[in-house]
Amino acid sequence: MRLVIQRVSKAQVEIDGEVVGKIDKGFMVLCGITHDDDETKADFLARKLCNLRVFEDENEKMNLSLKDVGGKLLIISQFTLYGDAISSGNRPSFTEAARPEKAEPLYEYFIKQCEGYGIDVQTGRFGADMKVSLTNDGPVTILIEI
Repeated sequence: MRLVIQRVSKAQVEIDGEVVGKIDKGFMVLCGITHDDDETKADFLARKLCNLRVFEDENEKMNLSLKDVGGKLLIISQFTLYGDAISSGNRPSFTEAARPEKAEPLYEYFIKQCEGYGIDVQTGRFGADMKVSLTNDGPVTILIEI
């Protein structure tokens, strides 16, 4: 699994002009799933994400987690995170991205695990054409992959 995490002051996702997920302070997370990902990896990443300390404390040090600041999650599925644009030509290959029948249940499981940490989780819609907008706070962007 691969997560691109952006600390945001606000973010939202629209589908066909309708806002389906919206947060203020928190993380906008792009989530990519590959063939050998499983619930064990999703559990690890949910724990890591929900406890990631990249919000500033009173001393302006990145020392606080989502829970510490009352932050929320906006989690968006994105198979293109496993696009290979290096191996050949200029058109990416997406063969490393898991097929929807594997990726969607694991994506849903990952969301449930994050909710289990007491975090308010908003989402897009798996497989939909989404328009995502955000204000990256910092900017802070973290990549986690296992």
